[in-house]
Amino acid sequence: MPGKPHTSLARVLDALGDVLLEPVAGTRNRPQHLDGVVIHDPLDTSELPARAVVLGVSVQEPADIARLLHAYGRRGATALVVRQPIETTPEVLKAADDTGVALLGLAAGASWAHLAAMLRTLLTEGDVGDASPQTLDGIPAGDLFAVANAVAALLDAPLTIEDRASRVLAFSGRQDEADQGRIKTILGRQVPEHFTRGLERNGVFDRLYRDPAPIYIAPDTQDFEMDMPRVAVAVRAGDEILGSIWVAVAGPLGEARTQALTDAAAVVALHMLRLLAGADVERRLRADLVSTVLEGGTAAPEALARLGLLGRPVIVLAMGLGGASETAPEEDAIRMADRQRLADALSMHLNAVQPRSAVALVGDIAYAIVPMPGGQEDYAERSLRITSAFLERTGRHTGAAIGIGSPAQDVSGIRNARQGADRALRVLLTAGHGRRVATIEDVHIEALLLELADLSAARSDRTTGAVSRLLAYDAQHQSQMLHTLRCWLDAFGDVAAASAMAHVHPNTFRYRLRRLAEVGAIDLNSPDQRFAAMLQLRLLPPSTARAGHWPAPAE
Repeated sequence: MPGKPHTSLARVLDALGDVLLEPVAGTRNRPQHLDGVVIHDPLDTSELPARAVVLGVSVQEPADIARLLHAYGRRGATALVVRQPIETTPEVLKAADDTGVALLGLAAGASWAHLAAMLRTLLTEGDVGDASPQTLDGIPAGDLFAVANAVAALLDAPLTIEDRASRVLAFSGRQDEADQGRIKTILGRQVPEHFTRGLERNGVFDRLYRDPAPIYIAPDTQDFEMDMPRVAVAVRAGDEILGSIWVAVAGPLGEARTQALTDAAAVVALHMLRLLAGADVERRLRADLVSTVLEGGTAAPEALARLGLLGRPVIVLAMGLGGASETAPEEDAIRMADRQRLADALSMHLNAVQPRSAVALVGDIAYAIVPMPGGQEDYAERSLRITSAFLERTGRHTGAAIGIGSPAQDVSGIRNARQGADRALRVLLTAGHGRRVATIEDVHIEALLLELADLSAARSDRTTGAVSRLLAYDAQHQSQMLHTLRCWLDAFGDVAAASAMAHVHPNTFRYRLRRLAEVGAIDLNSPDQRFAAMLQLRLLPPSTARAGHWPAPAE
């Protein structure tokens, strides 16, 4: 199977140069390829993806830059990005030349998050599936940056391609010829709010989405500061508005260039539809690959190789949502959308901190196969830290929980890791006591108890002995014998603590204790009888719907 084509450094600079990125040192005469994006963390010593772009957030001193060039050069990185202005001392220039790591400067005011998102857009093209991309009008399908540059060459003017929310999807070169409003748009990857509100207030968007032809927006017709005129055209697929193209111009376009922009909008629509369809196809393909790996079998090694994880130690995460299992159809649709949204968010989070992570929604559970280089001894701490950070960002209102399986070294181990993640997730969703993330090692006993309850229910086992007698007595006399026993066992026989749990006076509790020993015919001094009662109580739900029966097994 042919390998995935690598994105070149020249390609990235061609797409993001002029405004976002500036080559500083070490970028000439080298066939440099990029294959991943990581954020510099001085405390992280994990393996980098091959040919990584390292984002040097908060790195400014020349000595620190030179040290990082040497450090990441030894770890196989291709480029280091630091914030402008950069003091290019001889030490920095020599480090870039000796290590082969290109030094790039991020424009002042640009967002690291937006840069990372744009880099990943460029680097992940063709990441799963066919390595030979299709073309539309001679341009790789879905490559909006290439489309933007091609249209800009036809119009001889810089442009942006934006979605319905005025977010920048791609932009052409020569943005330095536009005004400050355009520069702010590129740096923020979003048209400034005062600009969009002004356009809405002046009816520009109404005209744009109503007229099939390009519209001309002159600065003197707007009630906000606008240095250069714009020509805009809506990008349509039938009656649906996909986005728009905005060209910064010196004046109105002639007839030929207006027609060229109209034709270009149709081409951009094809590429945008290809992106939307490709994202859905890739999502389904990735889900199939992840599902195949988790199931094991003869096809699992090839699926793992296509995910780029063959031969790497990994962990498996299982994320689910709490709540009722039986809901109305419209609520089911909402919950499914919530699951997919959280799965997409988890994928973005994991790939930011651990590149090559594979996430897919399989049924109601979002599974993640996460490469975890390093020793097994620290996997629990690292995985808990990564997943806890994600759940903190999504907030408690989502009701999500994440179970973590044991580390796996090969395909056969991944199937066991998946089972461990499922077991941990079930504990969190049924008896988590407020916990939202746990490894299977953390909840192993609780998982065993749930499985033991399933086994007993499947065999139609009934409660026996003292617990059975106390259940029957409580049902007949509306008493609290079983609750009294539960409190006493939970308090390790401490009457003061147990009576506080039961909200009664200690003397009353002592009387109830003597009474339950008589009714239940239980010797509270016998370790075996105490253990038998404690185990049966752990297997019963807090309030038993049908006295004397085990809870139904989980589906």
